[in-house]
Amino acid sequence: MLTLSHYLTLGALLFAIAVVGIFLNRRNIIVLLMAIELMLLAVNMNFIAFSHYMGDAAGQVFVFFILTVAAAEAAIGLAILMALFRNLSTVNVEDLDSLKG
Repeated sequence: MLTLSHYLTLGALLFAIAVVGIFLNRRNIIVLLMAIELMLLAVNMNFIAFSHYMGDAAGQVFVFFILTVAAAEAAIGLAILMALFRNLSTVNVEDLDSLKG
């Protein structure tokens, strides 16, 4: 039987992997977006685990709001990525300074 500590450990492990992904790779914007999404999903899993074990649906409702923000963040991030690639033919984060208008 899986307990709350199993879910929290997995969530902490996923969050730590995302933090390591952000600090190790600061050049590729695609990997940075994926690491941020992994962070949000780790937090969502913790919310759902606490919600389930406490018998309250508030955590599960809050997850829907976080997923909405994550979808908007992904759409905006991909739009910036497309603009960067069209103008400079690269996806390096350091080249974002040249997009100033």
